[in-house]
Amino acid sequence: MSFAACSLLLALPVQAQQGQAAPLSRPNPYARKAVDSGLAEQGKNLFSVRCAFCHGSDARGGESGPNLLRSSVVLNDEDGEKIGEVVLHGRPQQGMPSFDLTAQQIKQIAGFLHSIPVSGNQRREAALIIPVGDRIEGEKQFQSKCSSCHSVTGDLKGIGARTTDPRTLQQTWMMPGMRGGDPSVKTPQKTVTVTKAGMIVKGDLLRIDDFIVRLKTDNGTIRSFTRATDDPKVVVHDPLKGHLDLLSSYTDKSIHDLTAYLVTLR
Repeated sequence: MSFAACSLLLALPVQAQQGQAAPLSRPNPYARKAVDSGLAEQGKNLFSVRCAFCHGSDARGGESGPNLLRSSVVLNDEDGEKIGEVVLHGRPQQGMPSFDLTAQQIKQIAGFLHSIPVSGNQRREAALIIPVGDRIEGEKQFQSKCSSCHSVTGDLKGIGARTTDPRTLQQTWMMPGMRGGDPSVKTPQKTVTVTKAGMIVKGDLLRIDDFIVRLKTDNGTIRSFTRATDDPKVVVHDPLKGHLDLLSSYTDKSIHDLTAYLVTLR
């Protein structure tokens, strides 16, 4: 056997030397997944409100949260099933709260994360410049989407002067009470109405799952109802429902336009 042939043989995998097919190379776990662009865009808007303050606008790590694009949870997720477990239950030991999102909203966030190229050479996105929108268009949006609940001469009077940092202002109007927003803006507690055998009990919602609902009444009494057997009628009242319903409808432009308008309210 010639020296060249011997060198070639040594370079082959053991299986190939023994007449077996060489194993296929392992798939790149960081490859970009095929994602519907509309789903990813909706997820980007949700991510910017709920997650970007900690994990960065590009999901590569932020002020306190880790890089999500190299997270085993994200890499092993297909359609939000693994990401959803973390989002819905949080990781209290690491300082991550739980988020009450719908299955569709979780799919949207997962779609956004899966749409981001995870190249080792990928450069971080430049810092967001806020505001960059059209305040006239922002005013039109306010009138069509916000004015039924909020007023620029009432609860939002002077908001641009009270919340002077545009990024904080943007976070505050998109989802009041969330981390990254103005801490002085307090949102009402979720409330719940439980109807059982003709008895109606109302109060602040403390806990709800498939088995139990717990609330605190106006006089401070804690009441619990078993859902699995007693099956009472339970209606949850979320003061932020209007904000949640609008999240998936925003685009980057509409977010910046509305922020540009609110900045002028002084």
